[in-house]
Amino acid sequence: MQVLLTNDDGIYAPGLWALYQAFAEQHRVCVVAPDRERSAVGHGITLHQPIRSQKTRINGGATGFAVNGTPADCVKLGLAELLETPPELVVSGINPGANVGVNVNYSGTVAAAKEAAMAGIPAMAVSITAPGDRHMKDAAVVAASFCRQMMDWKLPQGTFLNVNFPDLPKERIRGVRWSRQGANGCAQHFEKRLDPRNRTYYWQGCDAQGGYDRPDIDGAALQENYISITPIKCDMTDYDALNELARRKVSISY
Repeated sequence: MQVLLTNDDGIYAPGLWALYQAFAEQHRVCVVAPDRERSAVGHGITLHQPIRSQKTRINGGATGFAVNGTPADCVKLGLAELLETPPELVVSGINPGANVGVNVNYSGTVAAAKEAAMAGIPAMAVSITAPGDRHMKDAAVVAASFCRQMMDWKLPQGTFLNVNFPDLPKERIRGVRWSRQGANGCAQHFEKRLDPRNRTYYWQGCDAQGGYDRPDIDGAALQENYISITPIKCDMTDYDALNELARRKVSISY
């Protein structure tokens, strides 16, 4: 199977190469990833400057394409220009930090998988709850096993999987839980500072999400030491609201 790997942490990130090692044993793997960290860029794409790619050798001789764009750019460029044949699977990650709840909307890791799903290619975004690479190797091996199974699950067109691992040794992981995306937000805050020229600037941050009231929420699964798998649709239409609103008459006034 031909697999395209990408991420939002840059082509030198340990999580990306943990995936490479897990997949390269049995699959043909191509890496197309940002040339630097592009975390929290969401599904942004580059329109007002050239996109460049450079073939890069890393990780004991493996090669990949370093792109001066976003994760979504990497998938677009990989599919359109860099790969000789279309991949059968796209995997994005491993992101050091969970992508659950509202964070799914900001994540470049998730956006890369979404871009692939929009192109009709099975895709998976993979994250682990904590920074560092203590348990990334185990997570990568498990993610590779999920992908082999995913090809038999035949996800609906435009649906991809968002997978989050607890940062634990494999013997402490309690299992896998199919989960839904949490809707509760996190408390936003800005730290106001002054630079040496007395100009104001801000550091943005947010508190960790929590307070889950149901076990089938992605963040709750992680808190209980389960691997969370959430199917996510590219079609963001609220069909319940659409059906309700379609019965209402809309007036036009100027």
